[in-house]
Amino acid sequence: MKKNLGVVPAVYPMPVLMVAAYDENGTVNVMNAAWGMICAMDKIALFIDEDHKTTQNLLKTKAFTVSIADRAHMDVADFFGIATGNKMPDKFARTGYHAAKSAFVNAPVIEEFPVVMECELNDVVSNDSFYCIVGKIVNVAAEEKVLDPNGKVNPTKLDALIFDQFQNGYYVTGEQAGRAWHAGAGLMKK
Repeated sequence: MKKNLGVVPAVYPMPVLMVAAYDENGTVNVMNAAWGMICAMDKIALFIDEDHKTTQNLLKTKAFTVSIADRAHMDVADFFGIATGNKMPDKFARTGYHAAKSAFVNAPVIEEFPVVMECELNDVVSNDSFYCIVGKIVNVAAEEKVLDPNGKVNPTKLDALIFDQFQNGYYVTGEQAGRAWHAGAGLMKK
């Protein structure tokens, strides 16, 4: 029997995404955003507040990057969620991490995170229910150590962080449980 829990953001897992943009002076700012998702083959939607420093920056530059955080960089990924660039101008510098300018968009690529999506600002959707930044993905780059022999990202090598909204924990991705579009194929024959 299920127990009623009330109103809880009960989606698990949630990604741990690092959103990065330059400010008007070329300073890097990064934020941790769990409320993001792919919304088309070449688009990502980030449900982030308008008042975040990173949001303000990407609205000005019309570009940003989204990296997937991993276990090896959990402490800094969490720090990017705790600290605000609105009150801590040296937020990125404090980490000792490194950023390189994307070759595709006017945004920083954080070198320590293994996978990055380089995005142009595509749309801003704002209403009484949410504020959403939609980015057009113009390139994805990944460290070779997380690629399979065919050059595709291997989730078992990625060690990607996932966020648990039930108890505010971080977990990592694990083993493959099945294959999409194959696991349920047997039911098609009934």
